[in-house]
Amino acid sequence: MNRSCETLVATLRERLGEDLRDCVVALDEVTIEVKARRLSEVALTLRDDPALAFEQLIDLCGVDYLLYGKDEWATEESSTTGFSRGVDEASSGRLHFGDSLPVGDMERRFAVVVHLLSLQHNRRLRVRCFAEPGDVPVVPSLTGVWNAAQWYEREAFDLFGILFEGHNDLRRLLTDYGFVGHPFRKDFPLVGHVEMRYDPERRRVVYEPVSIEPRVLVPRVIRDDNRFVLPDVEGPADG
Repeated sequence: MNRSCETLVATLRERLGEDLRDCVVALDEVTIEVKARRLSEVALTLRDDPALAFEQLIDLCGVDYLLYGKDEWATEESSTTGFSRGVDEASSGRLHFGDSLPVGDMERRFAVVVHLLSLQHNRRLRVRCFAEPGDVPVVPSLTGVWNAAQWYEREAFDLFGILFEGHNDLRRLLTDYGFVGHPFRKDFPLVGHVEMRYDPERRRVVYEPVSIEPRVLVPRVIRDDNRFVLPDVEGPADG
């Protein structure tokens, strides 16, 4: 851990106290986790405290931890053994139209991740907040602290179905009018629920159930190939 990270971690522990659920340093990056009900207060401290001064919100996104660590791809050793083919029906890659994954009782499924920047101290910080357990994930809006969160929160609502309490214009941002569901959730079929085409007889676009057969895709992995490595060529001898 470099000195800048050590200083930031010490300041965060001092200023946030019990609001700091977790603090991790990896690859010289600091990530903290806070409770959802305290997110607004923590955000104000991160912005207004002179020792922190995270005045700029760089990014905000949603995360779905459904089946986290239980996917059908063995990727932990991908750099040496490559990706395995999907063999277990564990992810939404094998869902058919109308199917659904057994969600079960998940205490920590949906999270909001925020990336902050302090121009004054030249530091970055990642803040993670899990929505409280319930039928609908709800997290306090950060638009009152950083106005840049407006569209980011709309995107997270559109793609993950996360509600941001206090957002004054929480509408879908990327999906089509009348779209059903949230496409970035892990239990949303990869092929979607409907497909669209132009009907020349009706002279309009129509929506129909998907006709694509779902399948598990094999990710493309690029590896070094010794066949294309140029041999070392020594230059002409002096003299």
